[in-house]
Amino acid sequence: MPRIFVASRNAKKLAEMHRILEPLVPGVEVVGLDDVAFYDEPVEDGATFEDNALIKARAGFAATGLPSVADDSGLCVDALNGMPGVLSARWSGMPKDDARNNRLLLEQLHDVPDVRRGAHFACAVAFVHAGGELVVEARMEGRVIRELRGGGGFGYDVLFVADDTIAAEGADARTSAELSVAEKDAISHRGKALREIAPRIAAALG
Repeated sequence: MPRIFVASRNAKKLAEMHRILEPLVPGVEVVGLDDVAFYDEPVEDGATFEDNALIKARAGFAATGLPSVADDSGLCVDALNGMPGVLSARWSGMPKDDARNNRLLLEQLHDVPDVRRGAHFACAVAFVHAGGELVVEARMEGRVIRELRGGGGFGYDVLFVADDTIAAEGADARTSAELSVAEKDAISHRGKALREIAPRIAAALG
């Protein structure tokens, strides 16, 4: 059975990665940080999503010997000059807390009109294995709304409405946290990046 290490212990992220990879790499076993021997996780101090994804994937491969996948993603808000960006997970400080991050974002955008609340989720997925390294990047365009909506997803999903959803549903479109798993996978930044990189992973696994 082919095994891939995903440098994360976020259960929802691991499940999302497995859902997208498994049909393209049949029988793949996805293992996360909690499934392998402990190692010191590297500091994510890169300037870009690509930098951070590679930092994590390289460390995972060195520690486990398994083909390793890591992603770095975040929300880039136009009115905040692209922030929180690579700081998305720790935007309100440490320890990381989604609810506190969302409250801070709403406070920072409270006087920004709807027409200037454009944003996008960005994702870089890195794959590191014995044969080399590969990084792909993808985006999901949309906007930040004014209230929390939905119980699914994670991070800023409760505040983000994707352009693709707006086009399909109109002004009252659902947030990413209100979409089904399948609907979100189809349009998300991570879903796009994983679908692009999955054939290369399959080839590397033989």
